[in-house]
Amino acid sequence: MTPRFDLVGLVVSDMAASLAFYRRLGLDFPEGAEDQPHVEAALPGGLRLALDTEETIRSFHPDWRPAPGGGRIGLAFRCDGPGDVDAVYDELVAAGYHGELKPWDAFWGQRYAVVQDPDGNGVDLFAPLPAAD
Repeated sequence: MTPRFDLVGLVVSDMAASLAFYRRLGLDFPEGAEDQPHVEAALPGGLRLALDTEETIRSFHPDWRPAPGGGRIGLAFRCDGPGDVDAVYDELVAAGYHGELKPWDAFWGQRYAVVQDPDGNGVDLFAPLPAAD
């Protein structure tokens, strides 16, 4: 039997804050999930994103502690166009989320920016740049 990649899991310190952040990025979590210890959203291609509270993880792994030094996972969200990268970045920063890297035209041909979710995980925003003539 071959294992099949199925789920990306994040451990969150504040479920409501994390849900608010990822909902702003278009993910569909169940209504009323703010008080749940584990929630999931379907992702394109059949994958799932799961959010688990720190308490949930400690319920079966009592010695678990957050990694020192911030997030160690990155998620990337493709935007419709370069201007959308700027707009989404601005919206998230205006809502109080930390902007790690302001939008810029990356040498690899994308408009690119990075914000942090409430737990300090890097969330990349990107869109292909128009081809130069």
